[in-house]
Amino acid sequence: MGDARLPRSGKEGFAYGSIICALTVLVMLVLNLGMTFGSLDASTWASIGKAYIPVWIVAMLLETFVVGRFANFMVGKFSEPSDGFNAKILFNILFVVLGMSGIMTFLGPVLFMNPVKGAIMEWPLHWPRNFCVAMWCELLFAQPIARQVMKRWHNYQDSKLTAQED
Repeated sequence: MGDARLPRSGKEGFAYGSIICALTVLVMLVLNLGMTFGSLDASTWASIGKAYIPVWIVAMLLETFVVGRFANFMVGKFSEPSDGFNAKILFNILFVVLGMSGIMTFLGPVLFMNPVKGAIMEWPLHWPRNFCVAMWCELLFAQPIARQVMKRWHNYQDSKLTAQED
């Protein structure tokens, strides 16, 4: 049946990934646009609102089709079948955040304001901060919330199944 904290189907995987992506994208947009504009005033929040859905879509596609697959491959290389849940989750978070923060630090400016040359020049300045913030966001906020949602979702499904069997 699998761990109740993780998705068991494609639909659950989409929900799980959506929660993590939605929370991380929000945190990263607030950080980056707040720093770009120098404040979190109404115009900055309007920019965050305009950018949120396109950035979320790009992040979901990248995580699903590129970075997530790479992270799963790397977790397999750096962990053993006997390793615990937390070890595998930490490796997964590390590899996903490395990939996503690296790509999104470049893509964000390219998509919304700077030419490619500017994004390349700024990448070494912004990526370390983005990596650190995204890592802490994932560890302390996004992943625990998504796992709690999965656990509650599975408990609800299991209780419905038990009630039907009685």
